[in-house]
Amino acid sequence: MSSAEQDQKVINDGAVIESQGEQTKPVSRFTRWYRSPLFNVIIVGLISFTQPGIWSALNNTGAGGQQEPYLVNASNSLTFGIMVFGCPLFGILANKFGVKKVLILGTLGYAPYSASLYVNNRYGTEWFVLFGGVTCGIAASALWASEGAIALGYGDIKDRGKFTGIWLGLRELGQLIGSSIQMSLNAGKDASSRGKVGYTTYLVLIALQCLGLPLSFLLSPPQKVIRSDGTSPRDPTKGKTFKEEARKIWALMKRKQMYLLIPILVGFQWNTTYLGIYMTKYFSVRARALGSLTAGIAATFANIFWGWFYDLKCFSRPTLAKICWASFVLLMLGSFGWQVANEKLYGDSNPRITLDWDLPGFGRGFASMVMLRFLNESHYMFVYWIVGAFFDDIETLTLAVSIVRTFESVGSCISFGIGAAQVAPMVNLVISFAMFGFTIPATSAVVFMVPERPIDLRKAEAGETSEAETGSVDASEVSEKNATKA
Repeated sequence: MSSAEQDQKVINDGAVIESQGEQTKPVSRFTRWYRSPLFNVIIVGLISFTQPGIWSALNNTGAGGQQEPYLVNASNSLTFGIMVFGCPLFGILANKFGVKKVLILGTLGYAPYSASLYVNNRYGTEWFVLFGGVTCGIAASALWASEGAIALGYGDIKDRGKFTGIWLGLRELGQLIGSSIQMSLNAGKDASSRGKVGYTTYLVLIALQCLGLPLSFLLSPPQKVIRSDGTSPRDPTKGKTFKEEARKIWALMKRKQMYLLIPILVGFQWNTTYLGIYMTKYFSVRARALGSLTAGIAATFANIFWGWFYDLKCFSRPTLAKICWASFVLLMLGSFGWQVANEKLYGDSNPRITLDWDLPGFGRGFASMVMLRFLNESHYMFVYWIVGAFFDDIETLTLAVSIVRTFESVGSCISFGIGAAQVAPMVNLVISFAMFGFTIPATSAVVFMVPERPIDLRKAEAGETSEAETGSVDASEVSEKNATKA
């Protein structure tokens, strides 16, 4: 056994002894299952299914199912604008008061937004949609800051690909079920023209979103989680102050691994706004419902495939990162070129074109949309896996996820704002294309920094772990830190 392996075994054995020392009675099989990382990740996935999953099901029909996209784009821009400030705030609060409490708060704001779409669809009320955007922004800030930290931080590093796939895959289950309901309610011949989905669609989806709150009470706090080796994540709330956590999140954002990710966080998914406009402008109501369903299937496949691929033992983590990023770049550039050709064809058509599955040429326009949805979900998986490849402790992961969500929200806020400004679809698409090109150099630099094992930043900063000995981080970083301390 190598020196690094022996040191790691001592650390793990010490954690087991400490964990067992805290237990006052034997742990039953049911308790081990209920407190297991897998059970908790499934619960987080089911909550995500009822909240952003249903939100995505509505959004992927184009404009939340409405006939015109502009009011919904304005509401979404408001939502993500709130999240720019809300995600880091709730990341700090999660480390101070606990991820479970913050997650519970995150289940309270999505249903009012869906209810506002119902009221607007049936009665034409517009102010409620903007109010729903506010409640959704607050709830999403709390949910997004906590759920990713749980999915990445509760389990071991060897399971992170699988757990991320389960979490995001269950979220897409929400889109699949929601889209199936929409499809069943909007598949008739009377929906073969442009328009909006029936208002009964929203009632079923609102009912599903109300299940998120009771599910959130099943979650275990990190210190009660029991991993397969008997250890538990450290309680991140002990001895925390708001000022200290704010300092930590700022210090984390200044690390090269984080600030070089900012371009891809801001710029990758600008095409989401364009796709909403594309669906409402060129597709019939039932084709939009089919598009939402098919996008959910594509995203679910992406989660399952990449969750399996990221945990492969035949490649090192640095090699996996390079393979995945090179694949994304080539596929995205090809997909954007395909979509520009489609937009040119449909935008210049006279009379105005409406694509329906009964009509010729439907497959070309539909397939490019599905491909972009697949790549967008692959991007989610890639970013979270990258963050999990750098950091190991749940405290750092909570703050890192909040940073990720903050800059994703910046990009979404700006892109939905452009979508609400009624710019031409081709202009929106070209901006999305340019933004993706802008992300390539910085993200490539991050990919070449991926280590074989992540850092426990809490221990590294406290000087409890020799990073060079454990192989968790670059030895040059350790020398630099030690020199600074000296």
